[in-house]
Amino acid sequence: MWEYIEERTRRCAEYIVATGCTVRACSAHFGVSKSTVHKDVTERLPFVDLELFEKVRKILNFNLSERHIRGGIATRDKYKNRQNK
Repeated sequence: MWEYIEERTRRCAEYIVATGCTVRACSAHFGVSKSTVHKDVTERLPFVDLELFEKVRKILNFNLSERHIRGGIATRDKYKNRQNK
């Protein structure tokens, strides 16, 4: 694996662990695509740092389990804001 990819993978994973953010938020922070961040932390990270991968996996699983709730809140807020205009 190329060195810059390994470094990007490690930085993204450390950021996710430190903040508990989603893949989307991490991609916005680093200025790369969601697909790149997802591939880095799910496919490449186990070869770079297995212990860090396990921490990231727990956070990603938690975010996945909460995804439907966040979507519902966003939809509620969207229509609530439409009524106030």
